[in-house]
Amino acid sequence: MTVAKTDIARIGKGMYAKLRPQLEADHWGKMVVIDVNSGDYEIAEDDLTATLRIFERRPEAKTWGERVGCRAPYFMGLSQIDQGGG
Repeated sequence: MTVAKTDIARIGKGMYAKLRPQLEADHWGKMVVIDVNSGDYEIAEDDLTATLRIFERRPEAKTWGERVGCRAPYFMGLSQIDQGGG
């Protein structure tokens, strides 16, 4: 199956939803990158590592990534100054 670029997010979110219970039990806070063509996925501490691993196995992958158990993959807008760190 080859997925259109416009469908990657929808399909990726659906695949993640099916994997969510297992992923959240074993990999909370890590990044999962899913190949929406095959359903194959890779888990790592960061998205770059997971993405490189999936492309090693599936060079033609169309990928969707999420941080397991979190609504957003990254924290934005908070610095050391905001935390009283300098």
